[in-house]
Amino acid sequence: MAMMSFNQSAVIETNLPIGKPIRGKVRDCYRLDVSDEPHMLIVSTDRVSAFDWVLPTPIPGKGKVLTTVSKFWFDWLSEQSPPVSHHLVTTNVDEMGLPSTIDLEPLRGRSMLVKAASVIPFECVVRGWLAGSGLLEYQKAGTVCGIPLPPDLHPGDRLPCSIFTPATKATEGHDENVSFGTMAESLGDVLASELREKSIAVYDAAIGLAVEKGIVLADTKFEWGHDSDGQLMLVDEVLTPDSSRFWPAELACKGEVPESFDKQFVRDWLASSGWDRMSTPPPLPPEIVDGTRQKYLDVCQRLTGSLPC
Repeated sequence: MAMMSFNQSAVIETNLPIGKPIRGKVRDCYRLDVSDEPHMLIVSTDRVSAFDWVLPTPIPGKGKVLTTVSKFWFDWLSEQSPPVSHHLVTTNVDEMGLPSTIDLEPLRGRSMLVKAASVIPFECVVRGWLAGSGLLEYQKAGTVCGIPLPPDLHPGDRLPCSIFTPATKATEGHDENVSFGTMAESLGDVLASELREKSIAVYDAAIGLAVEKGIVLADTKFEWGHDSDGQLMLVDEVLTPDSSRFWPAELACKGEVPESFDKQFVRDWLASSGWDRMSTPPPLPPEIVDGTRQKYLDVCQRLTGSLPC
């Protein structure tokens, strides 16, 4: 893969003078009121997480890739028929009405102004190819998240159809795969069924566009929430290298799991490093940082046709 030019120092965290940030593993979020409506400012930092740990080494420019790719998909979903409702208002910091005391330059390219939402506490995971934890379970039991699959599938194969495998959304510790029935018991049958239907529909539409760009979208996770009027909408990031598994289309379905355009590169290095996943993670070596960065830039270039500013 050719090296791409993209000079960017790492943004590890923000501390803007607009209230205490709500820090996730990767994003710093701030509550805002815009035109008397509740909004959030979401800043994607260059932190990277794996195995439910924030790693000590950032990936420079990663937050800009996540924002650029999310905006690409949110814009595309808005143009579908029917359009998919989502929370993004703008990624242009000059249009966000932020106080003049804030230096906008570090926020450019990595910030989203979004409508505030009541987030549903489940990850809506959709899988279309056999990989990751799903592959390990299939090899042991012939199932993925308890869903029986045909007995003759190989690593990296396309599944007979896209499957919905929800997980709890943990604020601390590990997300946990759960059955659809468990999700329905918590949310009610109507909402759980709507989330499953909409998540699979968005995923199946997205894999068609991704293939046109030379990419297999092997799996992904969505987050949904309700706006102030109670309407369901996509929230957080969408179809990014942090939330999805991307493969080069030319390497897919050849009896093995291809190398990914995402942070699987980091996970693989950590898995081979001897780290016990119970203590502070080791720093990432420079070649892993650069390799991960290049993978993120590659998928961004392929999907959007450009690199982040």
